Amino acid sequence: MFGLNRAKKTAAVVAATAAAAATALLAAPGAVAAPQPIVGGSTTTTTAYPFMMQITDASQNQFCGGTLVSATKVVTAAHCMVGETTSSVRVVGGRTYLNGTNGTVSKVSKIWINPDYTDATNGDDVAVLTLSTSMSYTPASYVSSSQTSIYATGATARIIGWGTTSENGSSSNQLRTATVPIVSNTSCASSYGSDFVASDMVCAGYTSGGVDTCQGDSGGPLLIGGVLAGITSWGEGCAEAGYPGVYTRLTTFSSLVTAQVNS
Repeated sequence: MFGLNRAKKTAAVVAATAAAAATALLAAPGAVAAPQPIVGGSTTTTTAYPFMMQITDASQNQFCGGTLVSATKVVTAAHCMVGETTSSVRVVGGRTYLNGTNGTVSKVSKIWINPDYTDATNGDDVAVLTLSTSMSYTPASYVSSSQTSIYATGATARIIGWGTTSENGSSSNQLRTATVPIVSNTSCASSYGSDFVASDMVCAGYTSGGVDTCQGDSGGPLLIGGVLAGITSWGEGCAEAGYPGVYTRLTTFSSLVTAQVNS
């Protein structure tokens, strides 16, 4: 079975995150041919992407990303929330740097995990957090269940996160972003075999690798045309040739998300 859930939730990881925040140094991979690349990628800000949320532990150590879709609702990955409780999680908005102190920190009053979720490689990797404090930042629009054509092969998708800038590397202290093309279901299935569930997943990346989400980016957005269309979920390593990133196909779960947003 393939699978590297792109969350970072171990003590060693928290230490690495703290070290990265202290040094604020980024190490981009040396052999990247695609656009200025989260592995590969350029720095950005939460001003540019105000809906981009840090998901942290109670001490504000970031381990996943999330997307604000209303003042009190954040979409993220189910695998980020397994084993978490409302008291163990915080959501931070408006903070570009992991070592920053600005922005809005909210406790979580409810964690909804897709009841069908078992493992990221089985699909159903979606969760919705209800915030105790309203966020004043502009939320993202997300796909409806009927917008399946948004995943056209070759369509340009944007990925965003604070994850590691190389496989098993250090987290980025500053928010980063990159663009990757949507990969056909046939091509993704040839990479991942039966672990690719076309109804629940969509792949994005370059055949040659080099640009990808990685550990710490889990739960963050895959945007197509500025609309939330996917959730960073899993993949074989990070930015490896022939193994694109795998994202939750949000059209499949849009009605479930909407039910939570309206609850």
